Amino acid sequence: MTALVRHFMPATAKRLIPNRWDLIAFPLLLGFLLMATTGIRETWAPLTALQTVPITLDPANLPEYALRTTLRMLAAMAAALVFTLIYGTLAAKSRRAGLLLVPMLDILQSVPVLGYISFTVTFFLALFPGRVLGAEFAAIFAIFTSQAWNMTFSFYQSLRTVPRDLEEVSLNLRLTPWQKFWKLEVPFSMPGMIWNMMMSMSGGWFFVVASEAITVGDKTVTLPGVGSYLAMAIQHKDLAAVGWVILTMTVVIVVYDQFLFRPMVAWADKFRLEDTSSQSAPESWVLKLIQRTRAIQLLLKPFGKLLRKTARLRLNYSLPQGLHSEAQTPVSRGIDVAWWLLVAALGLLAAWKLVSFIHTEVGPAEVLRVLGLGLITLLRVTLLILLASLIWVPLGVHIGLRPALAEKIQPLAQFLAAFPANLLFPVFVVFIVHFKLNPDIWLSPLIVLGTQWYILFNVVAGASAFPNDFREAAANFRIRGWQWWRQVMLPGIFPYYVTGAITASGGAWNASIVSEYVSWGDDKLAAHGLGAYIAQTTAAGDYPKILLGIAVMSIFVVLFNRLLWRPLYAIAENKLRLS
Repeated sequence: MTALVRHFMPATAKRLIPNRWDLIAFPLLLGFLLMATTGIRETWAPLTALQTVPITLDPANLPEYALRTTLRMLAAMAAALVFTLIYGTLAAKSRRAGLLLVPMLDILQSVPVLGYISFTVTFFLALFPGRVLGAEFAAIFAIFTSQAWNMTFSFYQSLRTVPRDLEEVSLNLRLTPWQKFWKLEVPFSMPGMIWNMMMSMSGGWFFVVASEAITVGDKTVTLPGVGSYLAMAIQHKDLAAVGWVILTMTVVIVVYDQFLFRPMVAWADKFRLEDTSSQSAPESWVLKLIQRTRAIQLLLKPFGKLLRKTARLRLNYSLPQGLHSEAQTPVSRGIDVAWWLLVAALGLLAAWKLVSFIHTEVGPAEVLRVLGLGLITLLRVTLLILLASLIWVPLGVHIGLRPALAEKIQPLAQFLAAFPANLLFPVFVVFIVHFKLNPDIWLSPLIVLGTQWYILFNVVAGASAFPNDFREAAANFRIRGWQWWRQVMLPGIFPYYVTGAITASGGAWNASIVSEYVSWGDDKLAAHGLGAYIAQTTAAGDYPKILLGIAVMSIFVVLFNRLLWRPLYAIAENKLRLS
C-alpha cells in the first residue's frame, strides 16, 4: 500500500518529503541552534552573576566555556566581515578617502588589543549597566580588533588587483557598480578572504585570554570562557588544566573547521580565475550533505533567491565625485588641497590632544626611553618576519598548489595558528629561570609564534587562486627551478604575500605585549621592549603611559608600512596584476 501511495504521489509532494540526508542534517542544525540559543541567553544575566558563579578549574565546565568563547569569536567574525566590506571598499575605490582610511587602518592595526580594552571596557559596561551583555560586548570588540584588520587588508588588496580584462568585461556588460561589486569584486576576493577569515578565527585565540579576563587598574571583569580558564590555570600553575585547555581547543578547532571553513573553501573554489579546471578540487562532506538534502534545500531556496535578486539590482550608486575623481583639473587639484588640509588638521588636533594628556605625567626623558624601547621591538619584529617568510613562503606555495594536501594541512594549520603563546609561557619561564638565560633573546620567539601564520595562510590563498592555465603554460615552456619561482610563482603570489606580511608585522607588534612580559605564577620575566612597557603600564592602570606606549607603537607601525609595505603594494597593483 505504501508503494502504491508513493507511486501515485505528485512530484511536487515528493519534493516536500525529507530524504535520508535530511535526517542527518536536521539534528546537526538543531543542535547548533540550541547551543547558540543557550549561550546567547546567558549574556542577558545580571552582572552580579559573574561573581556568584565564579570561574573554576573543573574540566566539566570546559564545554560550556568553549561554547561561550566560540560564540564571541563568531560574533566578532560577523562584525569584522561587515567592517571589511564597507571599509575596504571605501579605501580601494575612493582615491581621496584612501588617503585617510589606509593610514588609519595602519594605525588601527598597530593599536594593541590591550590598548582597546583599557578604554572600551568602561564604555561597554556603562552602555549596558548591570548586565553581562556589556562585558560580552567589550570582549567581542577586543576579539574583533584581532580579526578585522587582516581581512580588510586582504579585501583591499583584492579590489586593487582585479584583472583589467574582467574590469572591461563588466564595463561592456554595463554592470552597475552594485552589480559589479557582487558579481565580480566580491567573488574575486573570496579565496583570499576565506583563508584570512580562517586566520582571523585562529588568531582570535591568541588574545582570548586578554579579552575574557580583563584587568585594567583596579577594575577586573572575568567572563566564562576558555581564555579566563587558561588565565586561572596559569595563575595557579596548574599544568593539568593547561592540558585540558589544549584538548578543548583541539576539539573546537576541528568542529569549526569541518562545519564552517572547509565547506566555505570547497564552495569558494568555483571563484578561481582560470579557463581550465584543476585536476583535484577541495571537498567538504558537510557541503555535500547539505546539497543532497531535500527539505533543507527547500527551506534555503527563498534565501538564495533573495540574495541573487539583491545582487542583480540595478542600483547605480557611486561615491561622490569629490571623493574619487581622478581628473587633473584645477577644481580637482583644489579639492585635493582642501582634502589634504582637512586630513592634516584632524591629525594635528588628535596629536595635540594626545600630547596634552600624556604631558600631564610624562616628561621628555620618558618619551626618549620609550622610543628606544620601540627601536628594540622593531629590530625583533623585522628579524622574525624575515625568518618566517623564508620558512613559510615555499611551504605555503607547496600546500596551495595541492588541494588534497591543503585539505589535510588545513585543520593542523588552524590549530597551530590558534595555539596561544600563553600556553608556552610555563615552558619558557621555567626554561629561562632554570638556565639563567637572557629574556631579551629567549622571549623573542613568542612574538612570531602566533603571527607567522598570516604569511602562511595568505601564501596558501595566493597559490590556491593561481590560475591553472598559467601553471600549464609554464610546464609547456619547461620553466623550472629558480626561474619558475622568479618568473611565475613569486609574482603570482606577491600581492597575497604583501598582505600577509603587513598583517603579520602588525600582529607581531601586538604580540610583543604578551610576549615581552610573561608570568607563571609568581615568576615574572620582562624583556626590554615596547610591548613589555605597555603590558606593565596597563597592569598598573597608568593611562598617560599607556597612551604614550600605544602612540609610539602606532608611529613605528605606520612609518614601517609607509616606507616598506606600501611601495611593495604599489608594485603588486601596477606590475603584477593578472590580466
